Amino acid sequence: MSTEVYTEKKPNRLINEKSPYLLQHAYNPVDWFPWSEEAFEKAKTENKPIFLSIGYAACHWCHVMEKECFNDEEVASLLNKAFVCIKVDREERPDLDAIYMAVCQALGRNCGWPLHILMTPRKNPFFAASYIPKNSRGGILGLMELVPQVMEIWETRKAQLEIVGADIRSRVEALEKRIESEEDLGKAVLDDAYEKLRADFDVESGGFGTAPKFPRPHTILFLLRYWKRTGKKEALEMSEKTLRNMRLGGVFDQLGFGFHRYTTDSQWLVPHFEKMLYDQALLALAYTEMYQVSGAEKFKLTAKETLDYVLRDLVSPEGGFYASEDADSEGEEGKFYLWTMEEIKKALPKEEELAVRLFGILPEGNYVDAIIGSRNNKNILHFPQPLEAIASETGLTLDELICRLGKIRNTLFEARKSRIRPTRDEKVLVDWNGLIIAALARANAIFNEEKYLQAATKAANFILSNLRKPNGELCHVWVKGEKAVDGFLDDYAFLTFGLIELYEATFEEKYLQAATDLTNIMMSQFWDIKNGGFYFSCKNAETTMPNMKHVYDGALPSGNSAAVLNLLRLARLMGKVDYEEVARKTLKIFAEEVKEAPQAYTFMLCGLDFALGPAYNVVLAGEPHSKDMVEMLSALRKNYVPNVVISIKQPNQAGTNYEKIDGKTTVYVCRDQTCIAPTTDKTKILELLGLI
Repeated sequence: MSTEVYTEKKPNRLINEKSPYLLQHAYNPVDWFPWSEEAFEKAKTENKPIFLSIGYAACHWCHVMEKECFNDEEVASLLNKAFVCIKVDREERPDLDAIYMAVCQALGRNCGWPLHILMTPRKNPFFAASYIPKNSRGGILGLMELVPQVMEIWETRKAQLEIVGADIRSRVEALEKRIESEEDLGKAVLDDAYEKLRADFDVESGGFGTAPKFPRPHTILFLLRYWKRTGKKEALEMSEKTLRNMRLGGVFDQLGFGFHRYTTDSQWLVPHFEKMLYDQALLALAYTEMYQVSGAEKFKLTAKETLDYVLRDLVSPEGGFYASEDADSEGEEGKFYLWTMEEIKKALPKEEELAVRLFGILPEGNYVDAIIGSRNNKNILHFPQPLEAIASETGLTLDELICRLGKIRNTLFEARKSRIRPTRDEKVLVDWNGLIIAALARANAIFNEEKYLQAATKAANFILSNLRKPNGELCHVWVKGEKAVDGFLDDYAFLTFGLIELYEATFEEKYLQAATDLTNIMMSQFWDIKNGGFYFSCKNAETTMPNMKHVYDGALPSGNSAAVLNLLRLARLMGKVDYEEVARKTLKIFAEEVKEAPQAYTFMLCGLDFALGPAYNVVLAGEPHSKDMVEMLSALRKNYVPNVVISIKQPNQAGTNYEKIDGKTTVYVCRDQTCIAPTTDKTKILELLGLI
């Protein structure tokens, strides 16, 4: 929602912030503070509890509550009287979001965003909720009823609230206490994860679980590795069906491309319409790997469409990538993306019938408006039938149908340009940029698309030049020309992931060196020397609650999961045994949690799969751009070998022992701890990698 709506009103303290989400609330009559000691000192001085509200710019229900409650004079007056109110952008401060999400979970609440926490001035939390309406309805207590109750309790039982808050704090602290497993994680946990995912698989629509349904791309990455390890076709079939049905469903923007966050139904039809950078990155990786496995062009096409959306709509002039696009426009969720039958007819007078059939358009609409609870004549574009079936029914060849579809799509896309776009959150987040750099670099390596490499390189150079301190430490966010907030574990782990992929796409040593430098800082600043595992915040950071160690692979992989895979890859690329020791220690410290519900730690299991082997270190000796080097790389890259690292060494270069044989590009392969005699035979290389 644009801040221009409120420009006739007096701004609050958020007007001095740079976060687009905080600025959306800068003209609310609520007397918002950003997260600051000033707010807590005011609460102590005035003897008031804290009302903490956490959300993000693309969040639909955050907008609903902002409009219904925070921009309402009656609600604002009550909040200002009872509390010191603090607004937090969860993407700018993921550390605070994680802490208070843990509080919400400790209270047994249904946790999501917006997230609201009530706490004492001493930062002891005593209440948590997600969306809160103005007035009570549907069994949900409204702010107009809740706040007076809290005021009464605060006046009469304040000491009790401190005790409750201290108890909640201790419960969160208990969640962070781990005992290192006596046994290493082994193949059994991979099997268990597969069986649990198989039991949870939606055989009709693909994906896992029921509504709401999330893409979970790192689950696909795990299943592909599991198929590679075991040969179990069902792992491949689950992955293929999920990726195919997502691409055909409403969760994918069929005109402008890119994936929406998730669907409210189990058939991938009805999304919440926000588009997040990290979803595009992780899903592009999943589709790229599926293309390597299957060779099916549809997966390559989807990966490219997704990345092309990012390059068109989410790239900043400096080269970094913006965080997200909103679900709402003009105050309505999905308005930019929905179509009535009449709008289709107007845009496509000669192709209306085919477009209606292709995209599943209904006169009454296929979209149920969440506000009115019924259809509103609007449609989500999707493909209810395979193109092959429509071609057969219409008497067209598949090529003819695809050609007409392309023209229809282009016409509708151009027509959609006249609409008011959803707002864009123009924060550049280092962690999410690391993921998109990885996806772009991998796509260049597999598809040989130079534009992806150029974009990945520009983004990496921008971040390395503008989001590091003089000592090399990272900042988390760039917004409006300034860097801010000290980097978190995810910033180091995800950017390192991107830099490793960029090195393997370019073989420029500076990216490998940068990945190593960041890893060294990460181990120095975030590693728990006493107990193992990486903290989310720097060990020296001031935290309101225990410094947490994230391992659950939710919408994003955890920083610990990404660190494991990075350390294992860098150990082979750089010959650093200590990196591998840290990776294995990390796997061990979280082993009990992973064994309890392995399907929830699928990116961690990708690292475990690498650690268990076989894993390969491939060194190519030769000139980087020579014809036989290009051919050798092409032969390696077109095959799916997830647990391999590739580097290039130029013969006669100082410090290298790698030489060419008979003047040809020569390949040195080590499998786990065993090295094989060098060869120039491409067939022999494929045999050594277990491909033939």
